[in-house]
Amino acid sequence: MSGPSIDLSTVLIATGNAHKLVEFKRLLPGREVLGQNDVPAVTGVDVEETGSTFEANAKLKAVEISRRCELPVLADDSGLCVDALDGQPGHLSARYGGPGLSDVERYQKLLEEMTDVPDERRAAHYAAVVVLALRGEVLRTGVGECHGRLLTAPRGDGGFGYDPIFFVPEHELAMAELTPEQKDSVSHRARALAGAIGED
Repeated sequence: MSGPSIDLSTVLIATGNAHKLVEFKRLLPGREVLGQNDVPAVTGVDVEETGSTFEANAKLKAVEISRRCELPVLADDSGLCVDALDGQPGHLSARYGGPGLSDVERYQKLLEEMTDVPDERRAAHYAAVVVLALRGEVLRTGVGECHGRLLTAPRGDGGFGYDPIFFVPEHELAMAELTPEQKDSVSHRARALAGAIGED
């Protein structure tokens, strides 16, 4: 989606997730990239993700946080979509299995559900939507996907979320085994961000 020119030399990422913030900083070199914890007006503000799609949730966060500060805001919603589970956990990926679970507990639950599913039916993809907003108005939206399949056991100690159980065909490695540069070259979030900031 195209949109107006805007000064993105300093941007606020609508997240309190330290892993996600590190990734955004890496994807936005040459810019000052702040998280919610860096801006008092939005520190501790938790926008409830009540939408039924990645785009709806990203817009909820971008609009609400951008209403509370003067900076351009980038918000993303992303998750893992498994073909054999009709696209689940999808936009509920961060809450899969119920509240309070760790990343490891979530992907272990997913592996258990896929125990008897053969390799040829383990196709999955990461999806992301990144929304750029300013003062409560959505300016641009970017969408990205990364296709692969689910492993039967975790591999690697990099990344976060479901990365240890997601196999990336381009590199023949689990997402959690990739270097940051390799991950950025195929990342759903990188692709969505490029669209949101007008660099796709």
